[in-house]
Amino acid sequence: MKKPSQNPQPPQWATRFLRWYCRPRLLEDLEGDLYEYFLRNVRDKGARRARFIYMIDVFKFLRPYTLRKIEFITFLTHFMMIGSYLKTSRRSLVRNKLFSFINIIGLAVSMSVGLLVISIVNDLRSYDDFHEKKDRMYRVITRHEGAGQSPMNLASTSVRIGQRLKENVPGVEDFTLIRTGFSGDAQIGKNTFPLEAVWADRSFFKVFTFPLVAGDPRTALKEPFSLVITEKTAERLFGKSNPLGQTVRFDTLDYQVTGVAKEAPALSHLHFDALISFASADATMGKKDNWFYAWNSVWSNYVYLTIPKGGSPANVQRALDRINAEENKGVEHLKVNVSLQPMKEIALGKDLSNNIGPETEPVTLWILGGLALVIILSACFNYTNLSVARSLRRSREVGVRKIIGAHRSHVLGQFMAESVMIAFLALLFSFGLYLWLRKEFFALDPHIAKIFTLELSFRSVLYFIALAAFTGLLAGFLPAVFFSKINAMSVMKDAGGLKIFRHIGLRKALIVVQYTLSLIFIATTAVGYSQYKGFLNFDLGFNTENILNIKLRGADATVLRDELAAIPEVKQLSRSSMVTSVGSMFGDHTKYLPGDSALVWMNAVDEHYLPIHQHQLLAGTNFTTRPEKGKETEVIVNQQLLKRFNIADRDPRKALGKILTVGKQKLTIVGVLKDFHYGTMENKIEPVMFRYSGSEPWGYLNLQIASNDLTATMEKIADAWKRFDKVHPLKATFYDDQIEEAYSQFSVMVKAIGLLAFLAICIASLGLFGMVVFTTETKLKEISIRKVLGASEPGLVYLLCRGFLTLLGIAALIALPATYFLFDKLLLTRFVYHQPIGLPELLGGALLVMLLAVVMIGSQTAKAARSNPAKVLKSE
Repeated sequence: MKKPSQNPQPPQWATRFLRWYCRPRLLEDLEGDLYEYFLRNVRDKGARRARFIYMIDVFKFLRPYTLRKIEFITFLTHFMMIGSYLKTSRRSLVRNKLFSFINIIGLAVSMSVGLLVISIVNDLRSYDDFHEKKDRMYRVITRHEGAGQSPMNLASTSVRIGQRLKENVPGVEDFTLIRTGFSGDAQIGKNTFPLEAVWADRSFFKVFTFPLVAGDPRTALKEPFSLVITEKTAERLFGKSNPLGQTVRFDTLDYQVTGVAKEAPALSHLHFDALISFASADATMGKKDNWFYAWNSVWSNYVYLTIPKGGSPANVQRALDRINAEENKGVEHLKVNVSLQPMKEIALGKDLSNNIGPETEPVTLWILGGLALVIILSACFNYTNLSVARSLRRSREVGVRKIIGAHRSHVLGQFMAESVMIAFLALLFSFGLYLWLRKEFFALDPHIAKIFTLELSFRSVLYFIALAAFTGLLAGFLPAVFFSKINAMSVMKDAGGLKIFRHIGLRKALIVVQYTLSLIFIATTAVGYSQYKGFLNFDLGFNTENILNIKLRGADATVLRDELAAIPEVKQLSRSSMVTSVGSMFGDHTKYLPGDSALVWMNAVDEHYLPIHQHQLLAGTNFTTRPEKGKETEVIVNQQLLKRFNIADRDPRKALGKILTVGKQKLTIVGVLKDFHYGTMENKIEPVMFRYSGSEPWGYLNLQIASNDLTATMEKIADAWKRFDKVHPLKATFYDDQIEEAYSQFSVMVKAIGLLAFLAICIASLGLFGMVVFTTETKLKEISIRKVLGASEPGLVYLLCRGFLTLLGIAALIALPATYFLFDKLLLTRFVYHQPIGLPELLGGALLVMLLAVVMIGSQTAKAARSNPAKVLKSE
């Protein structure tokens, strides 16, 4: 227990506030009296109440006769000076149209990126806000650690944890259990409708806030074979009829509609067409399969709970830790540990497998925010550079203001007001650019529109205004400090001599930093694109060219296979339960020796799969027998599996005939394949097996296509599908396209960084253009004198360009090694197999930027070099 303080003191902030507003001649007595009164109250009424009374008294003495008159009048003076600041700033903008245009456009472009990032962050932070108990809601997540495999963090958990929560775990107010994977055809009379649903238990509506427009939320999911549908689903199934009490058939079972729910909001991590009572799953799957309730059956179930107001999540976690210890005693070579995840961290939290809905790691937002800040800083550097470059003209203005009585604070206020005004003007332009960027953002990938809405809200508008104010203050800070320090007596001194490091001018340093960041963006885009193309063209160890994968939607493949085999362009067909190398993974626990178990990835295929995909057999044969249902006997493995279990000293020929225990079945190795990629480039090559399983429904038909008219061939395949299935649309994708989709996030990242690189170069080029224009204008007399003395135009161009090109060279020397380190030591370490980073990717963008800069600098300096000395020097 925490001991009370032996010497309580009044709140420090209240005392500081008193000292800030009170007149010096009254402060000592007033502060002493308040302190004595505080000590008396501590003795009579207690420390907490004494502090409260002290705060009230500090505000009670905020009277006209106690105010510091000089400071208060100064504050009012500053307030009244704002109008003068704005008027002077407007005149400065109009007088310097080119520099104002460069600053406004540069800030507008950079702020549009900031507005997009703000909208993205606002959406992610708004997920699941509509739930009434959102601040007290948690999801139970799982860490799955098996022998011989990497630990997996899962959003899903087991039905068993739901059963244990029924034992009145201390600190839990309510909980609900849902299960994914229900998909079927809803039959209503003679009509059939495909439907995606989840199982949910009777407490679903106690935990989640999904209002019912019809039905009782307390009983809607209580009984077996109860069905709650959404409003859109109700209209699709029943039209204008009242859905309550209606019967919907799935396969051979009838379900009764007991409720109609409103559609889930767009920013909800959980979406559904229908909810089926969890008691239905208990009655069908649970009674037939003990695995349904197993502690380590953690792949399809999700548990959510609420804690009471004032409750402690730590207490609940301690109870879950005890359950972990008890339940893990009943499983071998495996640990399953569950923990709590706050509801607000589901959409914006750590990366979990088996997640429902969108997930974004906080580090992603930090990266996005960092990139946006870099772009904004680049525009702010432009502002600083151009402001300091005009130091000769503006310093005279500042000197005059100081001579007639302006304080340093007035000068600071003047330049900060000017930069904030420019920022708010830029905000108007940036909003139009933001609308365009938002459209392009949605066009990057079709899935983005399912995750974000990016709709304007009052909160987002406030954030936009705050960004403009922040950008204005940031851009104007250095110029304001610079000009406020100018000595009125040395007002004609060249301000370009200001140094931030020894021998390094402020303008030169900012140009180097600006172009360093721009070159990093460009090199990152080039290297990222090269890696992306490398992933798509990587040798997976099997053939994917011209192979079309058709999803069967749970139907019997035999009839469709015969239909498709009759199409001349279809050369070969095979069947598989899944498509490998695109991120989907499925495994089973496998043993070779007693006590040595590992999760081995697998795919169920038929005897035609290996020839179509050109897998290389090192020893043995393809499947020799077509098993009957439940009588599987053979398995084909890869080299890594022999290595994992050290079978026959890893010799493929000697491994033939060895027995593996897969799940509960004994399977004989009949073939050994050369290693191939089962997962994506993020995964190393691991043990894999192919099984010929007659007990599992086939997931895909794999067609090898040879056609000169692909459109006509796809129409034939679509016609065959329509004859086979009149309800479900055809889902057919070429293998290479599926691989490309597997790396779509990488593609989106490359495109986004490429866009940022383009914007960064535009902003930097605008700033460089302004600096070149200013430099050539200020050196016209020097150029004219040199021409009179015999200097050639190419020599003058070189003289003027040399300084800028040197700065760009320094930027390249910093940016290119930094980009190499970024990829080689940080970004690409997560990919086991990636392409080496080549010089063309690093140097190509730098050379392009240098060429652009040479053209821009050369055009302006050549114009200055061609000027007539007589006109320039006629008044000298």
